[in-house]
Amino acid sequence: NVGKWLHVHPYTSLITQNTTCSNNNISSLLPTYNKNIAITTITTTTTTTQKTMGANYNHNNRHLWRRQMGSHAGGFSLPGPQNLNEILKTELIKGKTKTEVSDIWMTYHESRSDVHGTIMNAEDAKTILPRAKMYPFFITPVFREDGYFMLLSQFQSPSHFFLAYLEDYKLDPSSSQPLITFSIFSDLEHTHDGLSLLRCDIVNKGIGADEGLTVMQHILDSYRDSKEFERVRGFNEEPGSFDVDDYISCMNQKWKERS
Repeated sequence: NVGKWLHVHPYTSLITQNTTCSNNNISSLLPTYNKNIAITTITTTTTTTQKTMGANYNHNNRHLWRRQMGSHAGGFSLPGPQNLNEILKTELIKGKTKTEVSDIWMTYHESRSDVHGTIMNAEDAKTILPRAKMYPFFITPVFREDGYFMLLSQFQSPSHFFLAYLEDYKLDPSSSQPLITFSIFSDLEHTHDGLSLLRCDIVNKGIGADEGLTVMQHILDSYRDSKEFERVRGFNEEPGSFDVDDYISCMNQKWKERS
């Protein structure tokens, strides 16, 4: 019975925000999507991409994104616990092994449809978190049968990631709400042989569990892998040079490999 090691929390989907970011901060950089009407058809040529960008797309304005994004203050708030002590009764696992704690964590989350748990090596967490703090924004597509839609990822210290519809964020950052949140908890790295625990909350039912876990893994890979991290760095530092077409093509291949 894993319940004795874990706290029980009422789940809430009510998300509050505090942001002053300009609502035009991303519109000059990325395509326009409408999640309620149609999924954007996958395209790779520059000509077609310019058409799907919409009338306001302008390559000369892409440099404005980072300057405007820099005005962001505040952000999303978590729909669930912010600290590991709010989830796991850490005082009761002091005598447990790394394997036992991992089993407790995984077993507890297996019974929940809206929250998922997994584990990570603490060395990976030490790579991901400082990079995410330095470069907190990135994008990731979600592919479905007829195309894809784009999510915007934002990191908030010390260890939380929030993903919202890019289109919602473009329209009004102050009212956009996360579809997915996930957190990395490294509290046990010294006491349990380099163990880090991950919690992923599927906040919006528009995202399936498998999709949410795939999105989480792709964001983690983007910060963990040095080659992929160069895309994150470029997206934050030099958005005018960010190759959206190439990135979407690469991510499309990754989704196929995972399916």
